Amino acid sequence: MLSSIFAATFAFGASVVAQSSSSVVCVAGQCLQGYSNTTLGATLSASGISTEVLLLPGQYTSTTNPELLHELLTSSSAKLSPSPGFGNSSAGSSVSLPLNIALQPGLAIYPQAFYSGQGSYSSLPTSPVGNTSIPFTASSFALSGNVWAAVSAGSNSRVILWNSVPDVSQLPASASGSLSLLNLQSSTCSPACSGNGICSASGTCQCSSGFTGSSCESCSSGFFGPECQACPSGCTSCDDGISGTGRCLVPVVSNLPSSCNCINGECGANGQCTCIGGWTSASNGTQCAACAAGFFLDTSGNCEICQLGCQQCADGTGDCISCASGFTQDGNDRTKCDALPQTTSNGTVCPDGSYGAGSTCAVCSPLCTTCTGPNSNNCIICGPSTYKFNGSCVTTNTGGVCSGSNLIANNVKHECDACGPKCTTCQTSNFNAASTVNQAQCTGCLPGFVLSQGECVTSCPSGTFLSPQDNLTCTACSSSCTSCVGSATNCLTCANNLLASNGQCVNSCPSNTFSSSGACIPCHPDCATCSGASFSQCTSCNKALPVLTSGRCLATCSQNQYFDTTSSTCQSCDSSCASCSGAGPNSCLACSSSSQVLRGGACTSANCTSGTSVVPGLGACLSELVVSSPSGTSSGAVPSGLSTPTIITTQRLQWWEILLMALGCAFIFVTFLYCWRRRARKQRAKDTAAFASAKALHKQSWRWRLARFGEKLFGHNRNPRPESESVALWKLRAAEEARHHKEMEKLIGAQEYSCAGSSRSPSPLPSLHPYKRRGSHDYSDAHRLSAGSIYSQTTGMVRSGPEPRQPVKSNPLTSRFSTTTFGSSVPKKPNVLKRQPTPSKPPSDAERYAAFVRQSPEPGSDWITPSNTGGSRNPFRNKPPMLS
Repeated sequence: MLSSIFAATFAFGASVVAQSSSSVVCVAGQCLQGYSNTTLGATLSASGISTEVLLLPGQYTSTTNPELLHELLTSSSAKLSPSPGFGNSSAGSSVSLPLNIALQPGLAIYPQAFYSGQGSYSSLPTSPVGNTSIPFTASSFALSGNVWAAVSAGSNSRVILWNSVPDVSQLPASASGSLSLLNLQSSTCSPACSGNGICSASGTCQCSSGFTGSSCESCSSGFFGPECQACPSGCTSCDDGISGTGRCLVPVVSNLPSSCNCINGECGANGQCTCIGGWTSASNGTQCAACAAGFFLDTSGNCEICQLGCQQCADGTGDCISCASGFTQDGNDRTKCDALPQTTSNGTVCPDGSYGAGSTCAVCSPLCTTCTGPNSNNCIICGPSTYKFNGSCVTTNTGGVCSGSNLIANNVKHECDACGPKCTTCQTSNFNAASTVNQAQCTGCLPGFVLSQGECVTSCPSGTFLSPQDNLTCTACSSSCTSCVGSATNCLTCANNLLASNGQCVNSCPSNTFSSSGACIPCHPDCATCSGASFSQCTSCNKALPVLTSGRCLATCSQNQYFDTTSSTCQSCDSSCASCSGAGPNSCLACSSSSQVLRGGACTSANCTSGTSVVPGLGACLSELVVSSPSGTSSGAVPSGLSTPTIITTQRLQWWEILLMALGCAFIFVTFLYCWRRRARKQRAKDTAAFASAKALHKQSWRWRLARFGEKLFGHNRNPRPESESVALWKLRAAEEARHHKEMEKLIGAQEYSCAGSSRSPSPLPSLHPYKRRGSHDYSDAHRLSAGSIYSQTTGMVRSGPEPRQPVKSNPLTSRFSTTTFGSSVPKKPNVLKRQPTPSKPPSDAERYAAFVRQSPEPGSDWITPSNTGGSRNPFRNKPPMLS
C-alpha cells in the first residue's frame, strides 16, 4: 500500500529543484516578498492584479490583512491553484470566503528543508500496512491535523511524529538517520483500532479482509484464526472466530433429498427421487415419506417387512391387518398369517414340500420348503438359503444381500427386509442361516449423513473424526486424543490431563497461547502474551503495538508522551516539547510554545526577522520560508498594499432603507398587538363559556337552539315564556306604586314632591330591574318613592357624595288589595326578590335617635297623614296654599 504512495518520492528525492524566484508568501495577517522554493499551500491570483501570492495553511476572510491579500481574496476573478494535498478543488478554481487552506488527512513530503521543492502527498491508507516498512528520503514533511506517522529512524528507533517537520536535520539524535515509514493513521478513533484496522479521517476503523467489529477486533462469520482466513471450501460452517481452528463442522452436501422433495431417497439428475427399500411416496406428494405395501413403520423410524403372508400390517406393532390369499391370521400371534394346509381333491392333507395336484400330492420346486404349485413362484416358504422377494425366492451373496435388490435377508421372516434407517446399502458379515437382521451394518448413507459403527448418523460422535478419504466414515482418534480432526493423531483435546496445542498433546501451553477447556488457544494477534482470547486481555505486546494500556496493545502513547522501552510504559515529555522521542528538553520533535522553533532537538527562541513570527502548524518563521534578496540583487518592485492594513469602510444607510426598516418594525408591532388582542378575546370567550357551564346556563336542548336559529332566519319572535308567580306579584306592586305616585303629583305638585322626599343624589348602584320587557311599564328606581338617609334627616343637610338606595318600607309595598283578598286569590309563597333579614346587634344610641326622628314630626312644622292609598308612610310637609 505505502510503497505506491512514496513511489514519486523516490523519483524526486535526490533531484535538484528549480532555481528559486522572487515571490510573495502570505499567512493570515502578514505577507513577505523575497526568494522562496516553498511549495506548501496554494497560489492565489486574480486578473487585473499583477502579483500572485502563495497562501500558507490557515484561514482567510474578507478582512484579512494586508491590503494586497484583501484585494486578491475579494476579487471576483480570484483563482486558486492548490499544491498536492491541499484542497479538494482543482487548479484554477474560484475562491469562496472564508477560505481554509489545509492539508488533507495524510502526509506531504518535500526533498528540501522548509517545504521546498516539488512535494508529494499521500492520503491515509485504506487498510492496515501490517509489518511493512517503506524507506523514503525527505528533508521536510507536513502532517495534517489529527494524523500521526510512525517512522523508524536509524537501526532500531521507532518514533511517532505528530507535527510537521520543517527541517529533518534539526530532529534529535534519536530520530536521525535513514527514515522508513511504518504506519500512518488518524488519531480521531475512540476506542483506538486494533492492529487489524486503520483509523480513517472520519473517525471509524477500516478493517482488513475477514475482520469486523468497531475496532476490527474479531473475525467475520465464516473466517477463523489470527489472520481471519476463510473457512475451507466444501464447508457450510467451520470452527470460526479469531481463536477458531477452521475445522469443518458441517460439510457442504450436494444432492440432498430435500432438494427434490424427498425424505428417504436419493435425488437423480432428472429431479426424481429413488426411494431406499421399504419406502414410497406419501399421500401429500412428498416422495419416499411413507412405508410401501407389505412394510410397517417400526419404533426406530424405519420401514420393516411384514410377516410372511401378511399383505398389510399396523405401524409400530406390526399386527397384521389383512392376510394374503391362502393364509389365515394366527390365533396366538396377531403379527403372523398361517398358510392353509395343502390337500388333495379327496381331502387328504399333503406333507411339507408337496402340494395338492388333483387326487394326489406333488413335490414342490427345489427352491420351496412349502408351496402351492410346481414353480418357484408358488413357494409359501422358500427353501434353505433362499428368501421371498416380490413373490419369488431369491438367493443372497456372502453379505446376506438379496439378489437384484439392496435388501438384506431376514432368516426369521424368510423374506428380504429393509436395511437400517437412512441406509442406502447394508450387509451382514459372515452371513449364514444363524444370522439375525440386527447384525446387518450400513455401508452407505443418504446425503447429509455419515457412517458410524454401521449406522447412519448426522455427525461423528466424540472420539472420532470424519475421514477425509471418503467424507463418509467416522474413524476413531488415537488413544492419546479424546477428540481429533483430520487425522487420528491431530488432537483437539488430549487424555491424561494433557493440553492440545497445534494437534499435539503437551504439558503446558507455549507462548502466545492460553489454556482453555483442555486446549491451547492462540492469543489475539495484537498480543504477545495474553490471559484470554479478547484483544483487551493482553499481558504483553509486540513491537508493532508496543503500548500496553488497560489490557490493550496500542501503537502510540498520547501526543505529549513517549514510549520508554526500558519500562515499557508511556512517560511525559519535557514541558517545552509538544511531542518528543525521549526524556529531557533535547528530545523534542515539536515545540509547545508558538514563539520557539526546533534546533537540534531543543526548543529555542525563534528570533524571526523582518517582523515575522512562527507560522502556526509549520514550526518555522515566515522569514525562514522567504529569503530576502541577496546583496547586490533586487527582488523586484514591491507590490502595492503589501504592508498596508486592510481598511474596511462602512456605508451609511439610505433614506429608503431606514423607511423600510421602520415599516418593518411597525408591521411587527401591529402583528404582535393583533395576536395579543386575539388571544385575549379567545381567553375571555373561554372564561365566559366556563362560567356559563358552571352555572348551567347552557342547558337548552337542540330543539330550543333550532327554534332560536329559525327565529333569527325568518324574523319571528319567540313566544314569551310564562312568568313566574313572584314576577307577576312584583308587577302588580310596581303598577300600584306608579298609580299612587301619579295621584300624589296631582295633590302636591311634581316639583315639590320630587324635591321634598330626599336630599340624595342618584345612587350609583345598578337598578334591581335592569331590563324592560316590550310593552311593559318602566319600573326604574327614578320613579319609586324613597326616604332620605339618616344623615339627611338628622342634620337637614344634603350629602355631598352619592348615598346607597334605601327603600321607604322594610316590608313589601301594600296595595288596595287586602291581605285576605290577596291571600285568597294568590297562594302565598316566599318572596324570592326580598332579601331575608339577618340577625342584628342591639341598636346604638345614634341608631335609636335616628329611629325616633323618623317616627316624630319636627317641632314647629305641620304634618299630615295621607289617606290610605297603598300604605305609604313617607312624611310630607303640610303646604296650606296647596290644601285650601
